[in-house]
Amino acid sequence: MRTLYNYFSEFGLAQISVDFLLGTAGTNVQGKVREVLRAIEDNLLGEAMTSVHALVSREFFDKLIAHPKTEEAYKFYAATGAQPLREDVRRHFPFGSILFEEYSGTVTLSTKATERLVPANEGIAFPLGTMDTFTTYGGPANLLETANTIGLPLYARQHLDEKGRWIDVMTEASILPVNKRPRLAVRIHSSN
Repeated sequence: MRTLYNYFSEFGLAQISVDFLLGTAGTNVQGKVREVLRAIEDNLLGEAMTSVHALVSREFFDKLIAHPKTEEAYKFYAATGAQPLREDVRRHFPFGSILFEEYSGTVTLSTKATERLVPANEGIAFPLGTMDTFTTYGGPANLLETANTIGLPLYARQHLDEKGRWIDVMTEASILPVNKRPRLAVRIHSSN
Protein backbone atom coordinates (compact mmCIF):
# COMPACT_ATOMS: atom_id res chain seq x y z
CA MET A 1 0.00 0.00 0.00
CA ARG A 2 1.37 3.42 -0.95
CA THR A 3 1.46 6.20 1.60
CA LEU A 4 1.39 9.82 0.57
CA TYR A 5 2.24 11.20 3.99
CA ASN A 6 2.96 9.05 7.04
CA TYR A 7 1.84 10.96 10.13
CA PHE A 8 3.31 8.30 12.42
CA SER A 9 6.86 8.89 11.19
CA GLU A 10 6.36 12.66 11.00
CA PHE A 11 5.14 12.83 14.61
CA GLY A 12 7.60 10.18 15.84
CA LEU A 13 4.82 7.79 16.88
CA ALA A 14 4.35 4.04 16.54
CA GLN A 15 1.07 2.87 15.05
CA ILE A 16 -0.99 0.68 17.35
CA SER A 17 -1.68 -2.72 15.81
CA VAL A 18 -3.95 -5.49 17.12
CA ASP A 19 -3.74 -9.01 15.67
CA PHE A 20 -7.19 -10.61 15.90
CA LEU A 21 -5.83 -14.13 15.08
CA LEU A 22 -9.11 -15.02 13.37
CA GLY A 23 -7.63 -18.25 12.00
CA THR A 24 -7.41 -19.62 15.55
CA ALA A 25 -10.71 -21.04 16.83
CA GLY A 26 -9.94 -20.28 20.47
CA THR A 27 -9.17 -16.57 19.98
CA ASN A 28 -11.12 -14.35 22.38
CA VAL A 29 -12.51 -11.94 19.78
CA GLN A 30 -14.31 -9.90 22.47
CA GLY A 31 -10.94 -9.45 24.17
CA LYS A 32 -9.38 -8.23 20.90
CA VAL A 33 -12.24 -5.76 20.47
CA ARG A 34 -11.71 -4.48 24.02
CA GLU A 35 -7.98 -4.11 23.27
CA VAL A 36 -8.82 -1.87 20.28
CA LEU A 37 -11.38 0.16 22.25
CA ARG A 38 -8.97 0.70 25.15
CA ALA A 39 -6.16 1.72 22.80
CA ILE A 40 -8.41 4.35 21.24
CA GLU A 41 -9.72 5.55 24.61
CA ASP A 42 -6.17 5.82 25.99
CA ASN A 43 -5.12 8.00 23.04
CA LEU A 44 -8.07 10.39 22.90
CA LEU A 45 -5.94 12.89 24.87
CA GLY A 46 -8.87 14.92 26.16
CA GLU A 47 -11.02 14.38 23.06
CA ALA A 48 -14.49 12.81 23.16
CA MET A 49 -15.98 10.18 20.87
CA THR A 50 -19.38 8.64 20.28
CA SER A 51 -18.45 5.24 18.79
CA VAL A 52 -15.76 3.24 17.01
CA HIS A 53 -15.94 2.20 13.36
CA ALA A 54 -13.65 -0.24 11.54
CA LEU A 55 -13.19 -0.40 7.78
CA VAL A 56 -11.92 -3.90 7.01
CA SER A 57 -10.98 -5.93 3.94
CA ARG A 58 -13.40 -8.53 2.64
CA GLU A 59 -11.01 -11.27 3.81
CA PHE A 60 -10.93 -9.91 7.37
CA PHE A 61 -14.72 -9.48 7.39
CA ASP A 62 -15.31 -13.04 6.13
CA LYS A 63 -13.00 -14.46 8.81
CA LEU A 64 -14.66 -12.32 11.50
CA ILE A 65 -18.22 -13.45 10.76
CA ALA A 66 -17.15 -17.10 10.32
CA HIS A 67 -15.12 -17.27 13.56
CA PRO A 68 -16.60 -19.72 16.12
CA LYS A 69 -16.79 -16.95 18.76
CA THR A 70 -18.72 -14.53 16.51
CA GLU A 71 -20.64 -16.73 14.06
CA GLU A 72 -23.80 -17.06 16.18
CA ALA A 73 -23.79 -13.34 17.01
CA TYR A 74 -23.59 -12.52 13.29
CA LYS A 75 -26.42 -14.93 12.44
CA PHE A 76 -28.57 -13.36 15.17
CA TYR A 77 -27.73 -9.84 13.97
CA ALA A 78 -28.48 -10.71 10.33
CA ALA A 79 -31.81 -12.28 11.34
CA THR A 80 -33.03 -9.73 13.90
CA GLY A 81 -30.92 -6.59 14.27
CA ALA A 82 -30.31 -5.74 10.64
CA GLN A 83 -32.64 -4.21 8.07
CA PRO A 84 -32.34 -6.79 5.27
CA LEU A 85 -35.05 -5.16 3.15
CA ARG A 86 -33.20 -1.87 2.89
CA GLU A 87 -29.51 -2.54 3.59
CA ASP A 88 -26.85 -5.00 2.55
CA VAL A 89 -26.39 -6.98 5.77
CA ARG A 90 -23.34 -8.82 4.50
CA ARG A 91 -21.30 -5.60 4.53
CA HIS A 92 -21.38 -4.58 8.20
CA PHE A 93 -21.60 -6.16 11.63
CA PRO A 94 -21.71 -4.44 15.03
CA PHE A 95 -19.77 -6.55 17.51
CA GLY A 96 -18.49 -5.60 20.96
CA SER A 97 -19.03 -1.83 20.47
CA ILE A 98 -17.23 -1.66 17.11
CA LEU A 99 -19.10 -1.46 13.82
CA PHE A 100 -17.08 -3.59 11.38
CA GLU A 101 -17.71 -2.61 7.76
CA GLU A 102 -16.40 -4.44 4.71
CA TYR A 103 -14.62 -1.89 2.54
CA SER A 104 -13.40 -2.71 -0.94
CA GLY A 105 -12.34 0.70 -2.26
CA THR A 106 -9.53 0.91 -4.80
CA VAL A 107 -7.54 3.66 -6.48
CA THR A 108 -6.02 3.75 -9.94
CA LEU A 109 -2.34 4.65 -9.86
CA SER A 110 -0.47 6.66 -12.49
CA THR A 111 0.76 3.33 -13.88
CA LYS A 112 -2.90 2.39 -14.55
CA ALA A 113 -2.64 -0.39 -11.97
CA THR A 114 -5.27 -0.50 -9.23
CA GLU A 115 -4.49 -0.77 -5.55
CA ARG A 116 -6.75 -1.62 -2.63
CA LEU A 117 -7.14 1.05 0.03
CA VAL A 118 -7.42 -1.62 2.74
CA PRO A 119 -4.99 -4.53 2.24
CA ALA A 120 -6.16 -8.16 2.48
CA ASN A 121 -6.73 -9.43 6.05
CA GLU A 122 -6.43 -5.92 7.49
CA GLY A 123 -8.52 -3.00 8.61
CA ILE A 124 -8.40 0.32 10.39
CA ALA A 125 -10.43 1.18 13.50
CA PHE A 126 -11.08 4.82 14.38
CA PRO A 127 -13.38 6.88 16.60
CA LEU A 128 -16.47 8.72 15.36
CA GLY A 129 -18.02 11.81 16.90
CA THR A 130 -14.75 13.53 17.79
CA MET A 131 -14.66 17.32 17.78
CA ASP A 132 -11.07 18.12 16.91
CA THR A 133 -9.28 14.96 15.77
CA PHE A 134 -10.13 14.90 12.08
CA THR A 135 -10.04 18.09 10.03
CA THR A 136 -9.42 19.32 6.52
CA TYR A 137 -7.29 22.16 5.25
CA GLY A 138 -7.76 23.93 1.93
CA GLY A 139 -4.79 24.67 -0.28
CA PRO A 140 -4.46 27.54 -2.78
CA ALA A 141 -5.94 27.04 -6.23
CA ASN A 142 -3.71 26.38 -9.21
CA LEU A 143 -3.80 30.06 -10.22
CA LEU A 144 -1.13 32.78 -10.21
CA GLU A 145 -3.33 35.08 -8.16
CA THR A 146 -3.55 32.53 -5.32
CA ALA A 147 0.17 31.67 -5.13
CA ASN A 148 1.54 32.06 -1.59
CA THR A 149 -1.90 32.71 -0.10
CA ILE A 150 -3.88 30.87 2.55
CA GLY A 151 -6.02 28.23 0.89
CA LEU A 152 -9.80 28.28 0.77
CA PRO A 153 -12.17 25.29 0.78
CA LEU A 154 -13.35 26.05 -2.78
CA TYR A 155 -12.44 28.36 -5.64
CA ALA A 156 -14.86 29.27 -8.44
CA ARG A 157 -14.18 31.42 -11.50
CA GLN A 158 -16.28 32.54 -14.45
CA HIS A 159 -14.94 32.70 -17.99
CA LEU A 160 -17.06 34.67 -20.44
CA ASP A 161 -17.12 33.45 -24.04
CA GLU A 162 -15.40 36.01 -26.28
CA LYS A 163 -18.64 36.44 -28.23
CA GLY A 164 -20.75 36.73 -25.07
CA ARG A 165 -22.79 33.58 -25.72
CA TRP A 166 -22.03 31.59 -22.59
CA ILE A 167 -20.16 31.56 -19.31
CA ASP A 168 -17.87 28.69 -18.37
CA VAL A 169 -17.64 28.12 -14.61
CA MET A 170 -14.42 26.57 -13.33
CA THR A 171 -14.20 25.23 -9.77
CA GLU A 172 -11.25 23.82 -7.87
CA ALA A 173 -10.65 22.44 -4.40
CA SER A 174 -7.29 21.32 -3.04
CA ILE A 175 -8.24 19.64 0.22
CA LEU A 176 -5.86 17.91 2.61
CA PRO A 177 -7.55 15.70 5.23
CA VAL A 178 -5.58 15.48 8.48
CA ASN A 179 -5.80 13.18 11.49
CA LYS A 180 -4.34 15.29 14.31
CA ARG A 181 -4.16 12.26 16.63
CA PRO A 182 -2.70 9.49 14.44
CA ARG A 183 -2.65 6.86 17.22
CA LEU A 184 -6.46 6.89 17.14
CA ALA A 185 -6.24 5.06 13.80
CA VAL A 186 -5.62 1.53 15.05
CA ARG A 187 -4.48 -1.10 12.54
CA ILE A 188 -6.36 -4.36 12.96
CA HIS A 189 -5.36 -7.51 11.14
CA SER A 190 -5.43 -11.29 11.22
CA SER A 191 -2.06 -12.93 10.73
CA ASN A 192 -3.59 -16.38 10.28
